[in-house]
Amino acid sequence: MRYRQVHLDFHTSPAIKNVGGAFEKTEFQRALTEGHVDSITVFSKCHHGYSYHPTRENEMHPGLAFDLLGAQLEACRQIGVRAPVYISAGLDEKYAVKHPEHLVRSSPDQAIRFDQPGYHLICFNTPYLDLLLRQIREVVTVYRPVELFLDICDIRSCRCPHCVASMKEKGYDPDDPDDVYRHGREVYFNYTRRVRQTVDETAPETAVFHNAGRIPFGDREFASYDTHLELESLPTGGWGYDHFPMTASYSRCLNKEYLGMTGKFHTTWGEFGGFKHPNALRYETSLSLALGAGCSVGDQLHPSGKPDMSTYRLIGAAYSEVEAKEPFCRGAKAVSDIAVLADDYPTGANRVLLEKKYLFDVVDRYCSLDGYKLVIISDGIRYDGELGKKLRDHLARGGKILATGSAGFDGDGRFLGTDVIKLSAEDENKPNYMRPVTGDGFTNGITDYHMSTQSYVFEADGSFSTAAFCVGSYFNRTAEHFCSHRHTPADPDKTRPGAVISGKIGYICWRVFEDYALLGSLHLKELVTAMIKKLLPDPSVEVQGLPDRGIMTLTRQDGRLVNHLLFAHTTVRGRNVEVIEDAVPLYDVRVRVRVDRAPEAVTLQPQGTPLGFSYDGGYVSYTVPRLYIHQMITIDL
Repeated sequence: MRYRQVHLDFHTSPAIKNVGGAFEKTEFQRALTEGHVDSITVFSKCHHGYSYHPTRENEMHPGLAFDLLGAQLEACRQIGVRAPVYISAGLDEKYAVKHPEHLVRSSPDQAIRFDQPGYHLICFNTPYLDLLLRQIREVVTVYRPVELFLDICDIRSCRCPHCVASMKEKGYDPDDPDDVYRHGREVYFNYTRRVRQTVDETAPETAVFHNAGRIPFGDREFASYDTHLELESLPTGGWGYDHFPMTASYSRCLNKEYLGMTGKFHTTWGEFGGFKHPNALRYETSLSLALGAGCSVGDQLHPSGKPDMSTYRLIGAAYSEVEAKEPFCRGAKAVSDIAVLADDYPTGANRVLLEKKYLFDVVDRYCSLDGYKLVIISDGIRYDGELGKKLRDHLARGGKILATGSAGFDGDGRFLGTDVIKLSAEDENKPNYMRPVTGDGFTNGITDYHMSTQSYVFEADGSFSTAAFCVGSYFNRTAEHFCSHRHTPADPDKTRPGAVISGKIGYICWRVFEDYALLGSLHLKELVTAMIKKLLPDPSVEVQGLPDRGIMTLTRQDGRLVNHLLFAHTTVRGRNVEVIEDAVPLYDVRVRVRVDRAPEAVTLQPQGTPLGFSYDGGYVSYTVPRLYIHQMITIDL
């Protein structure tokens, strides 16, 4: 996999003339060279539905007079740049206008409107699929691309005439949302199978990625038809800066190569003339490397075909650094102490663990738990006997478990099918309060802290000690009785255990990660951290001097460890646009890494500067004198 990729959008209205008229091969090559780009995705067919090359299976863009795709591919070949080919699969506005009966519909009688600018989703259960496959076959036959990037591909709950008819044929109920979704899965996987068959007829070596803009959590079949994964996550486009670490921490468990896809834009796709600060792109690409991913930066080519050199200077500011860092990233595997076991992306747990600098993977119920010291069972994961056995086996191997809310309890309220902890009911008080037994680790000491989400009444056996109390309120806020502006205060007569811990198991009765995702209250993170410290007293890495927005990861590569440290200050500009501009250096960041023997060397990379260190008690300790956006430290063993 190439590490310095560009995704070059080229969605161009048919109303624009002289498309590609300013394309010049050497200028295109110069842009890629200045951008330190080693792979660029170029367009066969865009969302408007037109091709950018001569075609028998589609219409070439009316404003284009030559084979732009072929010229781009040849330009890339001459300078050794890899060039995947993009085909818009789920959107084809030219076709949509001609065949509105083939569009995705939420209901059979949904009115399709064309009076607003925008695209319309096409259903893969219509004759459109046969046309799309012919277009794919043509591109693969003529151009033999190394990869196809097929866009806007996902499972659709569609009730178009074709889907309603086929559901009825299969005995599905078009009015049952579960049946509609089940049918949508069948339609999607028929599409992915037929695409692979079509490609294999001519070029079985061609990689294929179907972009849904997401990696569905726990749906192993969904990712099975992708040869690799591209994690679309533009921080300024609504994803935010904590989204990519979460999806990467899950994707690395799927045993496929993956890359992080950000953009050069100030906001998101289609923003002509929008630029983020180079420091933002430096941080985002470094974050991809730290999380085991390659890098992809989104751009959109002007209809003239002339690359914007400002864009490629911006990309080059980041990719010149990525190029120097690649040798310390290729083949590296993440070191993770903790597995966060969930049924969906656990936003709150992801934030807590990132902010407290724990090494973790996000895993689904199909992942192996071997090698993890601690498994966090996140709020509300669906319990079954197979999952219970997997977790009991983890305990038997010496692993630890931290459960929250109702996670890990069977239908009878028994924890992992045993009587060590038993749930009896949902707490009638919502919200209520948490009072820690000790003030250690709590900024505001021992007091009653507001907890906004559902909690559960439970009993634990004598092997558990109480870490925090659950304190009820006088009453819930209703029209009949309420107190002050928000919620009723704590009633000291309503006190019971709220968080308990034994040698191997910790339990918190609140849906604490859901609460942290909603409100981000400091005491929630402090409660989780206090429990983790008891269950994981010897983490693989400890760091001091790295703020909550800092990122720390550890990878293993060819007889050495690679420690990544990142920090950038983010701020909200405008309406929900989180940006990075100023890069603030940090000094004297102290790190301890658990290793089984004294290292041969500790080195700042890619500078190659030796770093002083000490080895004691199974930990190598060193101080990073200056951290500016991203610093790698290799530990040679």
